Amino acid sequence: MAARSLGRGVGRLRGVLVRAGSWAHTAPPQARAASYPARRAQAAREPAAFWGPLARDTLVWDAPYHTVCDCDFGSGKIGWFLGGRLNVTVSCLDQHVWKAPESIALIWERDEPGTEVRITYRELLETTCRLANTLKRYGVQRGDRVAIYMLVSPMAVAAMLACARIGAVHTVVFAGFSAESLAGRINDAKCKVVITFNQGLRGGRVFELKKIVDEAVKSCPTIQHVLVAHRTENKVPMGELDVHLEQEMAQEAPVCVPESMGSEDMLFMLYTSGSTGTPKGLVHTQAGYLLYAALTHKLVFDYQPGDVFGCVADIGWITGHSYVVYGPLCNGATSVLFESTPVYPNAGRYWETVQRLRVNQFYGAPTAIRLLLKLGDGWVKKYDRSSLRTLGSVGEPINHEAWEWLHNVVGDGRCTLVDTWWQTETGGICIAPRPSEEGAEILPGMAMRPFFGILPALMDEKGNVVEGGDVSGALCIAQAWPGMARTIYGDHERFMDAYFRAYPGYYFTGDGAHRTQDGYYQITGRIDDVINISGHRLGTAEIEDAMADHPAVPETAVIGYPHDIKGEAAFAFIVLKDEAHDADMVVNELKSVVATKIAKYAVPDQILVVKRLPKTRSGKVMRRLLRKIVTGGVQDLGDITTLEDPSVVEEILNAFQTHKERQAAAK
Repeated sequence: MAARSLGRGVGRLRGVLVRAGSWAHTAPPQARAASYPARRAQAAREPAAFWGPLARDTLVWDAPYHTVCDCDFGSGKIGWFLGGRLNVTVSCLDQHVWKAPESIALIWERDEPGTEVRITYRELLETTCRLANTLKRYGVQRGDRVAIYMLVSPMAVAAMLACARIGAVHTVVFAGFSAESLAGRINDAKCKVVITFNQGLRGGRVFELKKIVDEAVKSCPTIQHVLVAHRTENKVPMGELDVHLEQEMAQEAPVCVPESMGSEDMLFMLYTSGSTGTPKGLVHTQAGYLLYAALTHKLVFDYQPGDVFGCVADIGWITGHSYVVYGPLCNGATSVLFESTPVYPNAGRYWETVQRLRVNQFYGAPTAIRLLLKLGDGWVKKYDRSSLRTLGSVGEPINHEAWEWLHNVVGDGRCTLVDTWWQTETGGICIAPRPSEEGAEILPGMAMRPFFGILPALMDEKGNVVEGGDVSGALCIAQAWPGMARTIYGDHERFMDAYFRAYPGYYFTGDGAHRTQDGYYQITGRIDDVINISGHRLGTAEIEDAMADHPAVPETAVIGYPHDIKGEAAFAFIVLKDEAHDADMVVNELKSVVATKIAKYAVPDQILVVKRLPKTRSGKVMRRLLRKIVTGGVQDLGDITTLEDPSVVEEILNAFQTHKERQAAAK
């Protein structure tokens, strides 16, 4: 059966190779001549007519689908391209090997600058097949779960693709999580195998990955083997579960027949934080996810054949899955794997990499941009960035100052800048300035335009749809799209409660948004980051954005806390640039800025200067910790294993205590 499926796939492959290319080449004939508004209208009104031909022509199929979509938000049933069979690795690897085997799939930008390694599509396919055969030899079968605990590298990408090749389900755990966090995810997914490195390198530091895995698997009864690849020459203790991965792969054939999978079979699970503190294993499936990742990669970033695509995210997050691995590889792109940090060996690292690798699209997080902004323009201007065409921002709303700096300093005012909004749950970008009509305006710090087939709806507190422009509400999506998550592993009820029951008939994002008079969308922050000050509902992101415009303030975090008279008040934590000497003056200026930009009622009652904010390893500010510090809930801080540096909690606690003592003395 598998061999016959492969034969059919190869037949389809020859046709697809002719069709690979830009939107015009992958779009159905009627869409090629259609304008942007017409395509958007069709995706909204006739999703089957829009997505069906795209799936047929973009992906390599073993057997065609009979139903484009069968979705019902009421029951949480989401199905796309039903009846179809394929293996996603054929679309990501084999089809490009047939066409141009020596084209570059990956550029591994290793920790030390100037030591990059280029991997061709042929090499990546062969490595993937050897690893896939190794997994099969060690008992991994279709449907089994495999944990991957590795830093960004070609071997990590091959591990993901090897699982997909044989129909196993990968769950990548960010290689900065603790042994306890890793064990929790392994046990929830009931993983059979872990793939890891002996050690990891990042920012000039060595990370003991194998040691962490050893500690984790002590409490993981389902783990049968630990496959250990080698990033360094250093030896690590090897136990009875442990296997030398490269030695075993060398004994395997560089060919592995791809398992033919149903469109809705599980491709991967990825854990994301839940409001309860228990991580949620979100499930993504085969065809719909891959199509959505590939199409958004191509159209949001204006990817053109031959481009070098530089997404600096870790593969442990959804951004790495969709825009380092699956989207770019499906499109035959050259994807950069960034192993290092933005400031190693210095603050010019990103831009030196752009110059050396001739990167065309750069996609990174606002938190890194704000950090580099604080360190000055000199590090940017030292390097040639003329290869860049598109800049992208991901992970959180980008404040105006960071947007302007990225656009004007990094991009010299000539690059398209796309502020993208999406989530682990959505699989790919949902709102971004592009695609759009040719030359359409882009407004700073705003995601703006829904992608094809994304139908945003704003809801008021009573669950009614808010119509018109210049309005705000809870951001929901009214119609299913191919890339969305299908369930929470082992807990569909939790999936329903989290996303579909708050506003029946809609997917609830958990975010608030503002829609302008022109119909553009601006994300205002998480709904639980909304403060009600004297009856005025205000997103904390709005206050943060206003304050971050101050030239001396690269980072801010605002939380709400109980107030005897107002109900709630705003408390702002701010980080100052090194050259800002008069903190009191800056605080007063910030109050004036917020009053001017938003309203007097929006001015934070308290503003505390701190050295840094509590951030997770993915760069997100953990506002719930700040809330607990302010409200006196420090005895129960909850899970802080995702913090980049837990010592920041004590640091902020001390600053807050000093702040309170000063206030008391002043009364």
